[in-house]
Amino acid sequence: MSLSSQQIRKYALISLAGILLAACASQKEPAQKAIADIEATVAAASADAQKYVPDQLSDVQGKLADLKASYDKQDYAAVVTGAPAVMSEAQGLASAAAAKKDETMKALNDQWTSLSAALPAEVTAIQSRIDTLSKKTSKKAAAGIDLAAAKSSLSDAGALWSKAQAAFASGNLDEAVSTAKDVKVKLDALSATLKMDAAAPAAAPAAAAQ
Repeated sequence: MSLSSQQIRKYALISLAGILLAACASQKEPAQKAIADIEATVAAASADAQKYVPDQLSDVQGKLADLKASYDKQDYAAVVTGAPAVMSEAQGLASAAAAKKDETMKALNDQWTSLSAALPAEVTAIQSRIDTLSKKTSKKAAAGIDLAAAKSSLSDAGALWSKAQAAFASGNLDEAVSTAKDVKVKLDALSATLKMDAAAPAAAPAAAAQ
């Protein structure tokens, strides 16, 4: 019994559909695995990446979301094709975050070194100024200055500085530098309140030293 051209076409389409379905099914598992691998790679790097390269992390997460959308549409071929590039970017998150972290830590170390050298001297100078203004002979110079408030502010700054040193000792450079900067702001304001710039003695002429 011979088949008509219409029947042949019908069987051909059915056969093609079967082939495509089989091909699609064969790509489902690789697509699923590719997405899972990318998710694991992003998750492993996400903590540092979120802190140091958030834009790069967001970009990779967006591309991963696109792959998932293709998977949900059963476009497994698109997932398999696009996954390698996304995986490459996901793998780059860890190294990019590590490089940025090193750069940030170096900058924080430099700031801490500068602040830890300057702040103790500033505290000593302020304490000396308060002691001087507290003398009976300094009533005129101390006019308009709330010495009790100044002493309290210096004590608060000292407590804050201790907190900064503790943070540094525990390896928390972010907090150490941030707190030390707060100390610097408080001490500078206190210096202005105590009119320390105006109190600085004029340099003696060179001739007077002879």
